[in-house]
Amino acid sequence: MITVHLRYEIDPDKLDAFTAYGRMWIRLVNRFGGDHHGYFMPSEGDSDEAFALFTFPSLAAYELYREASKTDPECHEAFELARTTGCIRRYERRFLSPVRR
Repeated sequence: MITVHLRYEIDPDKLDAFTAYGRMWIRLVNRFGGDHHGYFMPSEGDSDEAFALFTFPSLAAYELYREASKTDPECHEAFELARTTGCIRRYERRFLSPVRR
């Protein structure tokens, strides 16, 4: 199992656009076999930072999703939403593994 942690630097004046973007990707990740754990929006503290977490059964399954997303029309729609609205300034991606008991 591999969990992807995304840290976004967002435009705090474009939270509605970023929220729409997040909702699109939650559905898309799940459609591609992942388990999306949600987007976490600014509340208290920094107003320009958001996070997302999602899990795939393996790194190989994640890589299949990444390849498929390059040609999927709905993924392109999500990428275009972020590009045209400028709601995302930058992002970082980390790969995490759970600690087991």
